[in-house]
Amino acid sequence: MTRPIRVAIIGSGPSGIYAADALAAQEDVAVSVDIIDRLPSPFGLVRYGVAPDHLSIRSVRDTLDKVLDLANVRFIGNVEVGRDLSLPDLRRFYDAIVLTYGASRDRSLGIPGEDLTGSIAATDFVNWYTGHPDTPPDAFAEFLSTATQVAIIGVGNVAVDVTRILVKAPGEIDHTDMPQHVFDALRASTVTDVHIIGRRGPAQATWTTKELRELGELEEAEVIIESDADASDAASQSAMATGKVVARNVAVIEEWSQRPPRDTRRRIHLHFRRRPREISGDVGVEQITLERTQIDEDGRAHGTGDLSTLAVDAVIRSVGYRGTPVDGIPFDDTRNVIPNAEGRVIDGGSPIPGVYVAGWIKRGPTGIIGTNKKDAVQTVGHLLTDAADANFRTAAQPEESAVDAFLASVTVVDVPGWRRIDSAERALGATRGRDRTTLHDRAQLLDAASGVTPD
Repeated sequence: MTRPIRVAIIGSGPSGIYAADALAAQEDVAVSVDIIDRLPSPFGLVRYGVAPDHLSIRSVRDTLDKVLDLANVRFIGNVEVGRDLSLPDLRRFYDAIVLTYGASRDRSLGIPGEDLTGSIAATDFVNWYTGHPDTPPDAFAEFLSTATQVAIIGVGNVAVDVTRILVKAPGEIDHTDMPQHVFDALRASTVTDVHIIGRRGPAQATWTTKELRELGELEEAEVIIESDADASDAASQSAMATGKVVARNVAVIEEWSQRPPRDTRRRIHLHFRRRPREISGDVGVEQITLERTQIDEDGRAHGTGDLSTLAVDAVIRSVGYRGTPVDGIPFDDTRNVIPNAEGRVIDGGSPIPGVYVAGWIKRGPTGIIGTNKKDAVQTVGHLLTDAADANFRTAAQPEESAVDAFLASVTVVDVPGWRRIDSAERALGATRGRDRTTLHDRAQLLDAASGVTPD
């Protein structure tokens, strides 16, 4: 009897779990799937990227979680490729490898002063407020207890998420699953003004209308349109004519510009057609220099030489995510993705047998969570096609017990271990009147996985 194909999926975010589901759901080829993640908990950016106050989106976890119950799918958490398993190790134990580890690093602005204290990557701040194990609980304690004026560079959904978390009233976040130290720091925050800065106009912003509207519905924050929100130029008119979302976004901003002022505790300032040129300060961030831009007919921004400064205590850059390479796999340093042909990893124009890619590390940080499902299905389709080749089964030690024995010295979190973490977080949340409180400390996560009740 032909043995099942052994597949290792590296990364347990949506693309990885969708790939596992696509493999496990089909009946043409017998498969055995291991989902390997360096963190003790699964779900990637659904757990550590989606804003905690967006409960409906975070509930996608429940759907993804069901895949872990499939008989031919295993979760191997707290195992890092490159530390606990190398590429040759994976080749020994698995017939195919699907890389789905995403794009978790931030993009830099490339301007002077970006390394000053108080210059912050949005990815790091998001990791902090979602309880990522790599981010210390006090990472932003000084920032939140001293800063009043904060600039956020970027006009996408992450910038909106960060803004919302910074200015929401305590009662607007009490129901979320953020770690307790995050609640405490946000309640004591001194931030009064957040400046969202976009290098182009409102028609070129990449936020979605639902997320944008939420900024105008906050209890203790007013939205103020500061500069150049006009959308009458040719590029903006064209974008609105061909994009319903763009037109809705511009309409929301136009409506805000006509609202009477309110006396609020906090303010959100929208600055359009401004690009950062320099961050400056003697010790830490004290101001940011902005250059006014003009938009050409193709929607590109060009500097005008007209400079202004904005006094701020911190700058948060939110200009996108980027992927990182893994040893032994080709990498496109320009696009920050693994080169591939519809999911087949290629080197010098030819596919590498048995190596595939899905998700953001395949196509870049684009689309919504659901986009990853179609993307993963495409990759899995090619993997299954290739599996028809008699030489596809190449693993020298394909038994589950072989990789288990290899990882015997590693504290591995399996599905039952994750279930215990899940139960511990729910129990901790219940003591505080919430559905869940996220455990952020890796040692606590591993204790919970082994059945130890967290403090």
